[in-house]
Amino acid sequence: MNTELDKNRIPKHIAIIMDGNGRWAMDRGLDRTFGHKAGLDNLETITTVCSNMGVKYLTLYAFSIENFNRPAYEVEALMGLVLSFIKMDLFHNNNVSFHVVGDRERLPQSVQDKLRSMEEETAKYDGMAMTIAMSYSSKQELVYATKAIARKVQNGELAIDDISEDTISKHLWTSWMPDPDLLIRTGGEIRISNYLLWQCAYSEFYFCDTYWPDFSEEELCKAIVSYQQRQRRYGKTEAQVESEEK
Repeated sequence: MNTELDKNRIPKHIAIIMDGNGRWAMDRGLDRTFGHKAGLDNLETITTVCSNMGVKYLTLYAFSIENFNRPAYEVEALMGLVLSFIKMDLFHNNNVSFHVVGDRERLPQSVQDKLRSMEEETAKYDGMAMTIAMSYSSKQELVYATKAIARKVQNGELAIDDISEDTISKHLWTSWMPDPDLLIRTGGEIRISNYLLWQCAYSEFYFCDTYWPDFSEEELCKAIVSYQQRQRRYGKTEAQVESEEK
């Protein structure tokens, strides 16, 4: 592990865009689906590492609503991987609870049932919360939240003037977790691809060229060290923050 890592300043919530699976496979002359399998294997590794580090929330972008536009065989293969998903020992051995955010109704019923079963079986664990964003779209999430708030206004349960940032946050799929401290994207792209747009308003971003299947514990430590070297100001000046830290 990187000796520069301050174990007392580990981000509470890390969100990751696991990008580069398909390119990882193609670089090796393999079908893209082999990359997704390798990516799932690495998801288990990184989940274990984060849990051992003391991360409290790990949220992983696995499949966007837009990904349904990919070739049908690739979508079908991805759904099949979900059904054979991560070994349950990962959660049992690490005291990790499993969660899903996204529009589940778009997923095949067999996948919905599998995800629900995993959530129920791990609900008793109170260590790290590992969340998969599956059939997820941040813009769609905000549409759903807006509709839910509008219904409450329409039904007289909520006054327009009482709508606040907190109101919106409480109606998101992620309402039960804090916003990410650190957002990591692997695979070389520098964008957040409709992921946690509201929640990442003040997150620190880290982009790297490493494809997700090769994103190791060492690479994770590099990202966290980069995070620890930054000053989170939330609109304040550097001097103000330093004064408050004294």
